[in-house]
Amino acid sequence: MNDSTDQILEPDLAICDPHHHLFEHPTFGSYLLPDLYADIAIGHNIKATVFVDSHAFYSRRLPPEMASIGEVEFAAGMAAIADSQHYGTTRICAGIVGFADLQQGARVEELLEAQIVAGGGRFSGIRQMAGYDPAVPVDHRVETPPNLYLTSAFREGFASLDKLGLSFDAWVFHTQIDEVTSLARAFPDTPLVLNHMASPLNVGPYAGKHNEVFADWHSGIRRLAEHPNTYVKLGGLGMTTFRGPAPDTSIDGLANTWRPFIETAIEAFGPSRAMFESNYPVDRQTCSYVTIWNVFKRIAANYNPDEKRMLFYDTARKFYRIDI
Repeated sequence: MNDSTDQILEPDLAICDPHHHLFEHPTFGSYLLPDLYADIAIGHNIKATVFVDSHAFYSRRLPPEMASIGEVEFAAGMAAIADSQHYGTTRICAGIVGFADLQQGARVEELLEAQIVAGGGRFSGIRQMAGYDPAVPVDHRVETPPNLYLTSAFREGFASLDKLGLSFDAWVFHTQIDEVTSLARAFPDTPLVLNHMASPLNVGPYAGKHNEVFADWHSGIRRLAEHPNTYVKLGGLGMTTFRGPAPDTSIDGLANTWRPFIETAIEAFGPSRAMFESNYPVDRQTCSYVTIWNVFKRIAANYNPDEKRMLFYDTARKFYRIDI
């Protein structure tokens, strides 16, 4: 893994990191506000960040169906600490993405309204993960029913997002992209962002089948991008579902591996609907926070200044309605 000795590429390039977590996790370890600020302090120009749910710090004083309010309260608290500039000037958790089980149907509105209040003006929307493939080892997928985004109960709850002015973060495997496309088609007024480029798989029966996986992923991405309410987060390729054994974790090595997927996604969605994400600290399985942004900058080296500004800053800021 590369570390803080990496030279910062394009240190003045403004970045809004639209996907990170803060938690104490049994697999990924502890990563809290001082840890993120320490990574930022090394040199990339991170102006603001978006906190994304990780089922952490749920409230035990609330009923289970309302407990995720606790994570929004936690993130809002971290944002308030960030605004004190005690650790640095970056606006951490300027946007907050929480969790709500949309399978509750219309009843989920009570939770969403409470999260909006708890977010203190920073709550942007929710994420409900649906990464499922029966052929994928259980330690690489989430506990979710198959075809979650296609169920009537889920869609009844999803209808509440547009009503309340909220966005949706979708996470699936590359084999499920068409489920996200169906959702986007059914709700054309709800902004929807695909996390981690739909996590192209390199585990289980997909291990080592790069060309086949890329072809399937590519066709699905192009179908999804046809819908103007859809966006994509460029990242998440440091997760074990993709990284494979003994990857080359140098800047050039990662750039060469990730480039075909990232450039294809940018081509499909355009810079105005694509945003680089750190997915930290999950992606530190592969590289440091410093390295991951260097890799993205290396991949984006040939884009013009306006395109870079969208990819690294403006698209994320506008999607999550962050006023910087």
